[in-house]
Amino acid sequence: MFKTSGKVVVLGIDPGSRCTGYGVVRETSGCLELLDTGTIRTNGRDDLSMKLDTIFTRICSLIREYSPDQAAVEEVFTSKNASSALKLGQARGAVIVACSHQRVPVYSYEPTLVKKSLVGAGRAGKDQVAFMVAQMLGCRPNWAQDASDALAVAIAHLNQRRAAVFGVLT
Repeated sequence: MFKTSGKVVVLGIDPGSRCTGYGVVRETSGCLELLDTGTIRTNGRDDLSMKLDTIFTRICSLIREYSPDQAAVEEVFTSKNASSALKLGQARGAVIVACSHQRVPVYSYEPTLVKKSLVGAGRAGKDQVAFMVAQMLGCRPNWAQDASDALAVAIAHLNQRRAAVFGVLT
């Protein structure tokens, strides 16, 4: 299931139809290193199929560049707006297919689990999460909020992975 020794590279992704955040983190012996982070912005004038193609293509490119061992993707949160939730789900699907296409295993995490893993509270604010991400990576948070969320997903995955490897989880 999980690699238990050496280095592991995780691609964290916060999917969105207009802006998809990504973060690439390497863990070596419990030490985290930021390799890259940013956003994939789609053209607002494009139809949904073109936006999904942009997301798919960029995720595939990131995978080829960084060769992640695993990908961690934030799950769709339920929304009052069904149309927005559907578009978010479709963007998430494009991300998952891109990872599958490149043979990268995908792990999904609920937003509350990500926040709890980093901050200790499932309802933590985005500023708190961004602060903890920066602290854990030893850098200043000079990235977009979507990128910060993607890094949080990657770090939460590494926390879950470590706990599973060492038998902390049931």
